[in-house]
Amino acid sequence: MKIDPYLHAVLLLHGAGKEINADSIVAVVKAAGVEPDEAKAKVLAEAVKGVNFEDLLKNVAVAAPVAAAPVAGAPAEKKEEKKEEKKSEEEAAAGLANLFG
Repeated sequence: MKIDPYLHAVLLLHGAGKEINADSIVAVVKAAGVEPDEAKAKVLAEAVKGVNFEDLLKNVAVAAPVAAAPVAGAPAEKKEEKKEEKKSEEEAAAGLANLFG
């Protein structure tokens, strides 16, 4: 998944306490070594006007741990993997034993 450098620019500007406008977005994108698209920067600057980034970031921070929580079936799957690994190791050891008689 490719992450948009323009969105990163907006978050960086917000975090630095700088004004978010098309010129500042273009400057950040350019500083990152990306050829800026001024039309895209202008559209994004207009789109984020009035956005409460603090609330938005709090919601993302709360949702992230929930998304990372293990699924109920995950431990059982892990046990199955260990059994399969152990069986493969035993088969490999038996094969080596047969080689050396």
